[in-house]
Amino acid sequence: MRRLALVVLLLLVTSLHAQDLATTCHASSSYDVTLKPDSLLFDRPSPAPFHVELQHGALRTDGAVVKLNAEDEDRMAVFERELRALAPRVRTVARNGVDIAAQALRAEAEGMGLGADTRAEFNRRLGAHAADLKRRISVSQSTHDWQGDAATQAMNQIADDLLPLLAADLGQQAVNAALAGDLQTAASLRDRAADLATALRPRLQARLQVLRPQVEALCPSIQRLAALQQGVRGGNGQPLNLLQVGQ
Repeated sequence: MRRLALVVLLLLVTSLHAQDLATTCHASSSYDVTLKPDSLLFDRPSPAPFHVELQHGALRTDGAVVKLNAEDEDRMAVFERELRALAPRVRTVARNGVDIAAQALRAEAEGMGLGADTRAEFNRRLGAHAADLKRRISVSQSTHDWQGDAATQAMNQIADDLLPLLAADLGQQAVNAALAGDLQTAASLRDRAADLATALRPRLQARLQVLRPQVEALCPSIQRLAALQQGVRGGNGQPLNLLQVGQ
């Protein structure tokens, strides 16, 4: 399910895999959300309603105005205001996640015995990717920016740029070891180069556990949003369920 309130930004480091709100706060949504200048737009391919728009307490579902009583209108206005306030906090955690992931990758590279030129080029490329990701996080206003092909393409571009650089250096180390007669080391280095991405993932996940308290600090705000929407119904008479929070 898609994460509400731009929390899918946390999944930006999932090739690098930070804890996300679905896991930590047990929060999920069937909607994508876009923060427009004067309203919030929730959309999904199915089921109806496909589009839900909140604008200063006013509610529309699939383009039709939903008449709310005064209490529900007030709650929707607070929901919109608090979700907008949550978005920059989520962006901060996501940017911190990128920094932590970059630090972790640098530390992993340091332990590979890379040549000086490879290490310098790796750090340059990694720094550029991290800066670009943080910029994209800062300007993003929609979870659509991080769904499906867009997220996969972003992660693949980074992996395709960084991992071959490391693998090539390890491969050269293997050649050097073989030429020196150390066939066991050569074989080990070749295996390490071939399985680099798989081997890195669990170690990066472990390093990124330091981000968990920052994610946990967002949970009360997520729970508050879930509580605010309770009892509010859309044009079809069914609960809005913009956000689900489990146990």
